[in-house]
Amino acid sequence: MSETQSPMSARAQRGLGLNARAERLVDALVAESESLRLRVSRLENGTRLIDAGIAAPGGLEAGRLIAELCLAGLGRVRLEGGGQTRDWPLSVQVSTRDPVLACLGSQYAGWSLSHGEGKGAFHALGSGPGRAMSRKEPLFDALGICDQGDSACLILEVDRPPPAELADGIAAACGIAPESLTLVLTPTHSLAGTVQIVARVLEVALHKAHELGFPPAQIIDGTGTAPLPPPAADFLTAMGRTNDAILFGGSVMLFVDGSDDDARTLCERLPSSASRDYGRPFAEVFKAADYDFFAIDPMLFSPARVTVNVLRSGSCFRAGELDPALLGRSFGVTLR
Repeated sequence: MSETQSPMSARAQRGLGLNARAERLVDALVAESESLRLRVSRLENGTRLIDAGIAAPGGLEAGRLIAELCLAGLGRVRLEGGGQTRDWPLSVQVSTRDPVLACLGSQYAGWSLSHGEGKGAFHALGSGPGRAMSRKEPLFDALGICDQGDSACLILEVDRPPPAELADGIAAACGIAPESLTLVLTPTHSLAGTVQIVARVLEVALHKAHELGFPPAQIIDGTGTAPLPPPAADFLTAMGRTNDAILFGGSVMLFVDGSDDDARTLCERLPSSASRDYGRPFAEVFKAADYDFFAIDPMLFSPARVTVNVLRSGSCFRAGELDPALLGRSFGVTLR
């Protein structure tokens, strides 16, 4: 740091290059679009669309690569046989080199987007590195993260292409031309969408830790794993299963730099079972809330089991348990 540079200005440089990293991953998706069963097109304003499950079938490998794109290339996503859930054959494992920057600065779906009114209105939550260029969320001021560049990318969990007017607004917020924007479309019920949602198992833990007041700067490293659920034919079932994979089958390990007391408190409050809404498959919780996300306890969205390791002392704390009964109820199978 130079003598004239303030600590805050130094913090604000964190995150530079997120979209530049992502651009390489986007180019790889485009280059392999045929083998990945993706469809690449342009809106009338030039914005590039990568369809991973609407008109194009996509697939598991496409979802894995899109999940790494969500992390801006700062993490690895793997599809592994078995995992920590007995009697289930496939799991998604996530690790990052910088969990706060990768998960909160990029992967978190925190940018609320909409265009139009009434039945034809388009609504979506944007995730990915483009968020760090627009900085529309207070989270970026809290974390001191920003990005600049000539291109941007967002991932949208939608079942139809966005209107060009929405893309124009996104590009303007990012300070780029519409033709320099890429939007990756992953419907919840698609194979790619299923993978990229479950790959948020580590991200939900970090986001809840931040909401609980644990300093993000003290989270040094982390990994997460969750079972990959069976696909579903309708949105509600697909949304329920992907959430339940994390709520009842997700396991996260965090490595923190702080006091034992703070780490113990974090660990006790972090699992999904600490929420008042825990105990039913998510689709049932959502229905009981009259399909209003804001009526659901936000502390529900977290992994089932958490391990917190304290680097300073060497202490280790564990809380929560996997719940195969609830997981099987959601998946429509019997799990032990």
